[in-house]
Amino acid sequence: QLHLVESGGAVVQPGGSLRLSCAASGFGFNDYAIGWFRQATGQDLEGVSCISSTGKSTNYADSVKGRFTLSRDNAKNTVYLQMNSLKPEDTAVYYCASDENPFSDFCTILLREGQYAYWGQGTQVSVSS
Repeated sequence: QLHLVESGGAVVQPGGSLRLSCAASGFGFNDYAIGWFRQATGQDLEGVSCISSTGKSTNYADSVKGRFTLSRDNAKNTVYLQMNSLKPEDTAVYYCASDENPFSDFCTILLREGQYAYWGQGTQVSVSS
């Protein structure tokens, strides 16, 4: 199993940028797709983006497409979420999670379609003027 730790959350002005990291320890990181999810205060969990185990495939929610970029460095057991042109609506706690789906070039941001078994504790992103 994997242990995941998010970092990089901060308070930032609208239009600013942040890079979140999801660092993994444990067995089998290269076999997992990684998803990012977020939850604003009082709101439901929302899928943000995901990257397949090989890094060849990514998916993004429409709300972040063109602004957020996901990448992974399997040698460092780390996934990065680069967030640009941040908006107040991006304010949330951001979580990364591992998806044990068996397809090397597949990932999903829909919880009901994935097999997200291991989760980090979250990191707070606040965007305000």
